[in-house]
Amino acid sequence: MEEVRIGLFIDYENLAIGAREDLGITFDFRPIADALAERGRVVVRKAYADWSYYKNDRQMLVDNHIELIEIPQRKGAVRKNAADIKMAVDAVELAFERDYVTTFVICTGDSDFSPLVHKLRELNKQVIGVGLKASTSKLLPPACDEFLFYENLDGVDLPQAKVIRRGKSEPVQPVMHPEGLDRLITQTLSGLQRSADDVVHISQLKRALLRKDSTFSESDYGFRSISELLRNLAERGKVHLDASSRRGDPVVSFPEEGRGEGDAFKLLAATVGAMESGDPVLLSGLKDEMRKVDATFSEKQYGYGGFLQFVKAANVQGIVEMDFHEASGAYSVRLPR
Repeated sequence: MEEVRIGLFIDYENLAIGAREDLGITFDFRPIADALAERGRVVVRKAYADWSYYKNDRQMLVDNHIELIEIPQRKGAVRKNAADIKMAVDAVELAFERDYVTTFVICTGDSDFSPLVHKLRELNKQVIGVGLKASTSKLLPPACDEFLFYENLDGVDLPQAKVIRRGKSEPVQPVMHPEGLDRLITQTLSGLQRSADDVVHISQLKRALLRKDSTFSESDYGFRSISELLRNLAERGKVHLDASSRRGDPVVSFPEEGRGEGDAFKLLAATVGAMESGDPVLLSGLKDEMRKVDATFSEKQYGYGGFLQFVKAANVQGIVEMDFHEASGAYSVRLPR
């Protein structure tokens, strides 16, 4: 596998002020360095600021082999814009002059860098963003291939596990309920299986999750890696892992005995039975009737792309039988006779 070479560009003022005002801590580069070491080899490291404002931080950055780009404040000039423009120009210049740099890491939460991100991706470069949740524009993470929130990185020690915003402390909340996480994983896996010509590996699944949500991180749910997350799902019967084909990157699939949808199939059969009265039970409206019994029902929870696919799976297993009416172009469902 070809080595990933990374160009790192840091909008230092954005991160330093964000860490102080939003998290109540002093910015430390080490957690970012550790996260990038897991992704590739950093060959360019640059940070931009008027360093007269950050004298105490200079040594920490130099110790981490970061080149400090001085953007002095001039009378009547806007320091922030000067730093942004210089950083964008240097990043694009590197993209053209160093083909071997495959990945760019842009450390900022400023939406002004969205055009830079778009241009780098247009040049076939992977872009990873790093920023703080409270000070990151909503426009920036979706533009990146992956976005890391600084406070979620290993090694960032938050005071009492709280985020500080304008003098008020708020507990850090998980992004999604675990049930929603199960649904996201199974739905994504189902989609990959429908579109892929080959088997689906863990690495492929993680890339697809990041394409759906560039801020996705298994650490938000208490897992150290995507492999640990999927092992947890495998233990609960949601997925099956096969490590025989590729060392360190197992194949992910659904268990042969099903996707854990047994109770949902029972609900489907019971609903169809209650609706049968001599007339065919039309597929349209059937899902609404099931939700009257169980408001939480969703076929996507079991990895199905749509309700029709779910009912067809039940048909294959003999739970229900389906008929297609060409005249109306509609499906009807009935219990097996």
